[in-house]
Amino acid sequence: MKLGVYSAILHDRTLEEALKVVSSLGLKGYELNTGGFLPPVHVPIDEILNQPELAEDYLSIFRAAGVEIAGLNCNGNPLHPNREIGEKHAEDLRKSIRLAPLLGQTRVVTMSGLPGSEPDTRHPAWHVNTWSSGTLDSLEYQWEVAVDFWQEIEKLAAENGVKVAIELHPQNLVFNPPTAKRLVERVNAQHIGVELDASHLFWQQMDPIKAVQWLGDLTFHAAAKDIRINRENAEIVGVLDERFRRLSPEEDRVNIGGNEWVNEWPQDSAWDFVAVGVGHNANYWAEFMKALHEVDSKMWLNIEHEDTSMGRVEGLKYATKTLTQAAKIANIDIS
Repeated sequence: MKLGVYSAILHDRTLEEALKVVSSLGLKGYELNTGGFLPPVHVPIDEILNQPELAEDYLSIFRAAGVEIAGLNCNGNPLHPNREIGEKHAEDLRKSIRLAPLLGQTRVVTMSGLPGSEPDTRHPAWHVNTWSSGTLDSLEYQWEVAVDFWQEIEKLAAENGVKVAIELHPQNLVFNPPTAKRLVERVNAQHIGVELDASHLFWQQMDPIKAVQWLGDLTFHAAAKDIRINRENAEIVGVLDERFRRLSPEEDRVNIGGNEWVNEWPQDSAWDFVAVGVGHNANYWAEFMKALHEVDSKMWLNIEHEDTSMGRVEGLKYATKTLTQAAKIANIDIS
């Protein structure tokens, strides 16, 4: 097993500078963002696809830094009913799959996507409590849309020798282990599985260790990200909280496609993303790593840092320390 970093937290610097950070932490890999919600800051996708011979010069940057590419990441909503967003994210995913073999990669991380509730709607609809027959009708429509798209992606992934790892993420059709297995079965997929990001399972009250064991070899890739439940707040609002604040155009905000933007997190939140080790200690992460190692001893576990209370490098250092300690507890070689 090897430890790496998902690139988004280091998009504030050049690729060479980012790889120096990764190397200085003693980490081995850098999971490249290749589009979707975020632009591909550190990889010239179109240039390499149009001129594959450029891949060698690009890869030499990683060799010089002593860091490997640890998968490609194209998280977005390829099923978004707003075609300006959905079609771009879908095409970013296709490009990422075609790019992967040129960079010696076999893993592309993404999200399943989420359609609207019915044809000709503008916004995705996340149905997670389907007590009414009408909601189930809508959900069945969404699965029809998803299966059509993912059958295409399965074929493309097979042609390029790639396995597509779907992050179990809220506001997606696939957000837990059963929905992941349902997609694989309905598509009859051999190249679609799961990226196990522990954080989103934690706040939904799932156990990432048991999820890995239940999914087995459908676990293709993994992310180390932690959360903390703020119990006093959660006891009042629960973990499904809609009290986000819309940011104005004058404020610093992140575009995620079309005219959609990231909102401000609630001040008295029910839960927060925290650096790995703040929410769950090294003993827990040791058991998580053991479960991953049993599925695939060569799996990448990449740190994703979104703890706003820590600086970019500070949070990566904290997570690295936790996971290094966890590897020793688990007796897993990460060298």
